Amino acid sequence: MDAQSTTRPDLSRTRQQLLETWEQETATTLKLLHAYPAEHAELRPHPRLKTARELAWVFVVEQVIAAAALRDALDLSRAFPAAPAALPEVVAGFERSRQELLDGLRAASDARLAGTTRFFTGPKQMGDVPMTRFLWLMLYDQIHHRGQFSVYLRMSGGRVPSIYGPTADEPWR
Repeated sequence: MDAQSTTRPDLSRTRQQLLETWEQETATTLKLLHAYPAEHAELRPHPRLKTARELAWVFVVEQVIAAAALRDALDLSRAFPAAPAALPEVVAGFERSRQELLDGLRAASDARLAGTTRFFTGPKQMGDVPMTRFLWLMLYDQIHHRGQFSVYLRMSGGRVPSIYGPTADEPWR
């Protein structure tokens, strides 16, 4: 193995891992979004928490941010767009932004994947973050918020589908 191969990531392998994992995890998130009863979209378990609709919108915003970073067009100087008024519009936005992100991952040049993007690096701090690390961070954050959303789903009386294994509503028997 030469010195260059030990210091440069295998971008084709990295791209494939990112793509496969984003496809799988966002498909799971989409299952939860489709399972959520729209009539409970304004459920807010605590005054300091987002409504279910607003929390679902976080998934969309993060996918839009990740796709913009892949295009080298991420601009965090503006406020994030407000969530649509109805949960079905949020779900449609998720489906669109998911496809945009997956297409962006497929199309991103090796140079872009090996590059950086400006993002939060600490409280009130911005800095250059390696692109692949940023994309994993966005996915991990979606998974984190999906866990929150699954609690909202249970509280709303919805049926929680399988995420990584059986649930009370979707046993594997």
